[in-house]
Formats: sequence, structure tokens, C-alpha cells
Amino acid sequence: MTAEQIYVGSYTSQPGGGEGIGFGTLDGIAVAATTADPSFLVRSADGRFLYATNEEETGRVSAFAIQDDGGLKFLNDQPTEGLHPCHLGIDPTGAYLLSANYSSGSIAIHPIQADGSLGTATQILQREGTGPNADRQEGPHAHQVVFFDEFVFDVDLGSDTVYTSTLTAAGRLEAVDLLRIHPGAGPRHLVFHPDGSAAYVINELDSTLSVCSYDGGKLQVVQTLSTRPADSPGESYPAELLISADGRFLYGSNRGDDTIAVFALAADALSAELVQTIDSGGNWPRHLAFSTDGTGLYAANERSDTIATYGIANGLLTPDGDPTSWPKPVCILPV
Repeated sequence: MTAEQIYVGSYTSQPGGGEGIGFGTLDGIAVAATTADPSFLVRSADGRFLYATNEEETGRVSAFAIQDDGGLKFLNDQPTEGLHPCHLGIDPTGAYLLSANYSSGSIAIHPIQADGSLGTATQILQREGTGPNADRQEGPHAHQVVFFDEFVFDVDLGSDTVYTSTLTAAGRLEAVDLLRIHPGAGPRHLVFHPDGSAAYVINELDSTLSVCSYDGGKLQVVQTLSTRPADSPGESYPAELLISADGRFLYGSNRGDDTIAVFALAADALSAELVQTIDSGGNWPRHLAFSTDGTGLYAANERSDTIATYGIANGLLTPDGDPTSWPKPVCILPV
């Protein structure tokens, strides 16, 4: 993995933060673009453009053209008309970029122009609702936007809800269904089984994983289990969730425990078992990413300024060398 090129998103406004988006290999990363709080990154399907959240109080999304050497040329940015956008999704047709405004609990939709730049928002969809956790669920908190089948799913931590919608050609979300996770769960991120039979939600506020059946846009919880061993002390706040390409294993990050949890999935994909927890190689693992060939995993440890790497064998993780230093890393995008 040391020779693989990656982009790194990080916080720039925190004490000790970086300057923007990093690019390079684990042997050397340099700033590719100076931009504020690029906490989440996505790349267009054709590999020509990169988009970043600017997770500020006055939220923005920024568009970059990827140069031949991996450098980034700034194209433009657009306001998300919300607070602290933290996640992005590109619609499968490549026509729209969707962003989740965490603090204000809204979804912004921006058209993607032919030159990769972003047009004026076609919709700002404001979610509503609260949850029983008074400190964290006083209102809606959109945390992720995911495309699967012909649907769009947005995960709302504040109201314990996963919304299912369709995206119209005009760039507007139309409601299809919703899933209520158990009260106080704080759903954060969602992944789907490759065969389309199941989905999995990692819950930030009570360190649980919700296993869901899936059929035509409809989700139903069939199992709930902890992301931590039973004897774990203190509190932990899960963040990222990945599923292996063969659909046999899930990988989740536990911030607080500072571990990566590995779950084995049953043959029918409808139940999971915690089979490994391993040190994240730093403090506060916000993001995980697979290497491009799927044989390794990156962990971005926000508070220790480190990127740790792991080999994957039979689904289990083994540390792969010493962590790499980078200020406040919170998103890894291998290329």
C-alpha cells in the first residue's frame, strides 16, 4: 500500500490542522489544494474531477479538476445553504452532487456541469425531527448520502431515521420510504450488501450496528448488536462503516475505544458477529477506506494526526507498518 496514491481530507480550522487536501503516497504526502475543512472527498466516475465538502458554519462544496500528476485545479464552489456539510454522494448518472449538512440537517443538491464545475443548487431539502439524546439529537443532523439501486438514502443522526428517495431528472428528491432506527441510536453511515439483500447501519450514539433486510427501497431492522466487546469501559462513538467486496465482512471504526471492529456476516447476509477489534493505530478513527485492490485498509485517526494501514487476510486485519503523519486526517480517497 505504500506505493498507492491517495487523497487526504482533513480539518484545517482545528488547532494543529492542515492547509487543505493532501495527495501522495504513504512515503510522502503534500498539499494538493488549499481549501477550508475538506472533511469528505469524492471523485467522479471518470476520474477527472474531485469534490470536497467545506465543513464550515457557512457550508460549501468545492469542485476541482484532477491534473495528470494528481494535482488539483480549483474550478468553483457553491454554498450548501446549510451548516457543516460532512458527506457527499455523486448520482450514478454523474449529473448531480448531493451533500449532507450535519448541523442544520438538510440535503443540498447541485448539478454537475460538463466541465466538472458545480451549478446553483436545485434543491435544499430540510429534514425534521429529534431524538431522546438531548445533547446530540435536539434537531435533525444529516450525516450521509448513499445511492443504491434507483434510490437515494440519507442518514439522519438527529432523528434516528434513514430516508429513502428517488432523484428526479430535475435534481429533486421525492420521498419513497423511511426507516426508524431504535431511539437514541444516532445512525451515522449505511452500506449495502453487494447482492442487494441487506444493508447495515452503524450507530454513533450507542455503539451499535443495525442489520437490515432490504427490498426495493424498503429497509427493516432484523438484528442489533454492539460494535464493542461486552466488557469495554467508557464511551465510544462509531464513525465509518465498510463492507468487503465479497459481502462477507464489515469494518467499523470506534472513536473513544480507538479500535476497528470487524464483523463476519452470515451466508444469508441477515446477521452479523463481532469477530475482531484491533487498535486503530492512533486516536479517534473517523474514516476508513479500502486500498484500491481490496487487500488493505486505511484508518484516518483525526486526533493523533496519523493514517494507519492494515493488511486483510480471511477478513481479519493485521497492522501494516508504522502509521503515516498528516494533520487532522478525516477522509482517505485511494486512487
